[in-house]
Amino acid sequence: VIWNIASTYSAILIPSGQSAVLGFTMPLWSALISWAVLGERMSMRLLLAVLLGGTAVLLLMVPGIDAYAQAPLGFALGLIAGLGWAIGTLILKRGQVMVNALVLTGWQLLITAVPTTIGALVLAEGPWFMPSWQTIVVVAYIALVPMSIGNAAWFSIIGMLPVNVAGLSSIMVPMVAMVSGAIVHGEPLGPAQWAAMACCVAALSLALLKPVKRG
Repeated sequence: VIWNIASTYSAILIPSGQSAVLGFTMPLWSALISWAVLGERMSMRLLLAVLLGGTAVLLLMVPGIDAYAQAPLGFALGLIAGLGWAIGTLILKRGQVMVNALVLTGWQLLITAVPTTIGALVLAEGPWFMPSWQTIVVVAYIALVPMSIGNAAWFSIIGMLPVNVAGLSSIMVPMVAMVSGAIVHGEPLGPAQWAAMACCVAALSLALLKPVKRG
């Protein structure tokens, strides 16, 4: 509920790309909470990976400073979305929920729909309307691909990897968005974007690849 509502309102208040970057501060929040609240210790490799991931997010946030200044609520909601995602992931991992990823995805979407629908009926402004077929297609795509397939894949990743390592894998999403934007929309890839991608590759390499033992 927190992720969906906070990230949606953030994307309305500030450019969607900048909102996405804020949401994907999740691995930084999960690492901080794991250390400060759960008392988990991080190896030097994982700590360096988290720092590189944080550097990548920071590099992507810099171009949106003006947008954040003009809409501080959008900035705050983007961070809250990432924090809510991190807390939910940690609860799921610590609770050792032994449920199939597809079943877990179905229950999450079903339970989340209840308070969201009630909130929409009570708090939404303006008249209800029938959306265009283009809007219906977009909503259907979001429901099927990122929400359903994406969540099922994410829950599977959580079951296979530690929270900190799983969280780091998510920082590749803004990278994919940048490359897709460059290919599809001709959006520029400047030095900051290339540096961010290099930091992400280095972070995932440190987190996922074990050092070669010699001798």
